[in-house]
Amino acid sequence: MKRILSFILLLRVVIPLNAQQVLSLDSCRSLALANNKELKIGNEKIKAAYYERKAAFTNYLPNLSATGSYMRNEKNMSLLGENKFLPIGSLMANGTFGYTPGAGQVQEIKLPNGQWVPTDANGTPFDPTKNPEKLVWKQYTTIPKSEFEFDTKNVYAGAIMLTQPIYMGGKIRAYNKITRYAEELAKSQQKTGMQEVILNTDQAYWQVVSLVNKKKLAEGYLELLKKLESDVDKMIAEGVATKADGLSVKVKVNEAEMTLTKVEDGLSLSRMLLCQICGIDLSTPIQLADETITNLPVNTTTPSTNMEMAFNNRPELKSLELATNIYNQKINVTKSEFLPSIALTGNYLVSNPSLFNGFENKFRGQWSVGVFVKIPIWHWGEGIYKVKAAKAEAKVAQFQLEDAKEKIELQVNQSAFKVNEAAKKLAMTEKNMEKAEENLRYAKLGFEEGVIAPSNVLEAHTAWLSAQSERIDAQIDVKLTEIYLKKSLGTLSK
Repeated sequence: MKRILSFILLLRVVIPLNAQQVLSLDSCRSLALANNKELKIGNEKIKAAYYERKAAFTNYLPNLSATGSYMRNEKNMSLLGENKFLPIGSLMANGTFGYTPGAGQVQEIKLPNGQWVPTDANGTPFDPTKNPEKLVWKQYTTIPKSEFEFDTKNVYAGAIMLTQPIYMGGKIRAYNKITRYAEELAKSQQKTGMQEVILNTDQAYWQVVSLVNKKKLAEGYLELLKKLESDVDKMIAEGVATKADGLSVKVKVNEAEMTLTKVEDGLSLSRMLLCQICGIDLSTPIQLADETITNLPVNTTTPSTNMEMAFNNRPELKSLELATNIYNQKINVTKSEFLPSIALTGNYLVSNPSLFNGFENKFRGQWSVGVFVKIPIWHWGEGIYKVKAAKAEAKVAQFQLEDAKEKIELQVNQSAFKVNEAAKKLAMTEKNMEKAEENLRYAKLGFEEGVIAPSNVLEAHTAWLSAQSERIDAQIDVKLTEIYLKKSLGTLSK
């Protein structure tokens, strides 16, 4: 039992010590790229653009659609308003066509003078078959209204339509190009976002490294001042130093303590910022791989500035070029609205009631094929105005591209200048640091020998602290200016 308890206590001690993460610059970049929300949004935009391109390609293919409808009517449809009488006829005995009466049918005889009589001109009955040319026979049959009333209260209809575009004025081709450019634009914007994330990560990383070194510097400076304070107190007790000297040293000690507190607070906030960029919990204790390096290795070689490389690699320029191409294709889309459109159509229509075999309350249908043609004729110059507006937008995009190239050229030159300036500044701070260390060494020796006043030692300490701080800043500036130059050239990557 004692062994188990001892093992548990050991784990509680060891685990917190090992819980602190040690992060290198590359690991910070990887975490930031993997957890950045803007980059995740960019990935979804790339997917959306990809599917938009796929959807645009389907416009080349036949389009099949089906429709159906049902309608309930209040009344039935009737072709007759009332009962009707229709004449019926047959072949006469003499070979001519006429009208003969039938059983239960109405017979009417009309003389050539227009008089209706059942006898001849002399008033005697006669056989109408002997003189058919003098008589007109009319025989009627009754057709009731109900026979021409159809059940149309429930009407069903359906259709299947196949449409194949043949020529749409170039709209489909232009739209496919637009979606392809839009997908490339989304990828280019994603690359720009990645470079921004890398830049922000490097800035936060080296800011932490700078503050860690300044914290060490402030702690060392405070330790030196406390030792000086102790020495001055002893000299005051011996009567070789004044209380004013002691108060001056104490003021410097208080200032150093305040400086250390500010550096510690700034370091805590900088670590939290780096954790936020990397997508880890803000309270996670982290340690950077470059914190333990006293003198940061820097590259002092003069960088090369190739403008063609910058123009080819900068994702911003790529995005503007794609935007220009999109606007040029929008001109073609606008033109297509005022050009002829041709499409091949095929249909199958079905209805109930149907009229293909008389009137039937059955589902019957038929197929049909055809060609659809639409030719715009006159729109009062609307097409001309829209095309001119589209061309103006394309020119705006072209001017933005040219302006961006000029600004990028200036940015590259400025970044190269800052790299050279940072290298020169670092060389100067190295020399100043050597002089400050030599000055401080002489001041300590003189103070120990009693030939230099404490105020002079304080001045030497202050000069050394300033030189050391400037050297740290110069080293970080060299690192950051290299990153800025890579970004301006478009070569900044993971």
